[in-house]
Amino acid sequence: MGFLERWRPSKELERFRSEFDDLFERFGFDRDWFGRFPLGREFFTDWEALAKRPAIETRVEDGKFIVCADLPGIDPQDVDIKVVGDMLTIKGSREEKRETKEADYLRHEIRYGAFERSVGLPEGIKAEDLKATYHDGVLEVTAPMPKEAIPKEVKIQIEVPKGDTEKKTAA
Repeated sequence: MGFLERWRPSKELERFRSEFDDLFERFGFDRDWFGRFPLGREFFTDWEALAKRPAIETRVEDGKFIVCADLPGIDPQDVDIKVVGDMLTIKGSREEKRETKEADYLRHEIRYGAFERSVGLPEGIKAEDLKATYHDGVLEVTAPMPKEAIPKEVKIQIEVPKGDTEKKTAA
């Protein structure tokens, strides 16, 4: 006979998220798919870990794939950027530098410690083409987008049957 274990909804939700991540990864979607939904991650991750994750954005602009990560106060020498398969991973840490041993904080929102973010690379991006720059606390990783991977805009004309235009002008 097994022991009774206290039910924790957060544990069940974490298992659910993990199963969806595995499923999405098998079909080639990026690992952070749930982070696209408002408030999505907060239900599946503890607040402390979430606060340590730097904000990122990815976009395609002027034929380039661009990933920006907010890393204020972090020395670029303490940041590690790797590509494994089609996943770009940015890792690092922010160390707390206290001059005083004891402080009476009125507010303590800056997070310290290790962080890691991963982003799926679009098909055709080569790891050796990635370049990283750091300016004003923002890390920017760029690579040229292959022409076949750049989304094309196609204008679709709307056809209106002759009878429909006559009915509207008569009304």
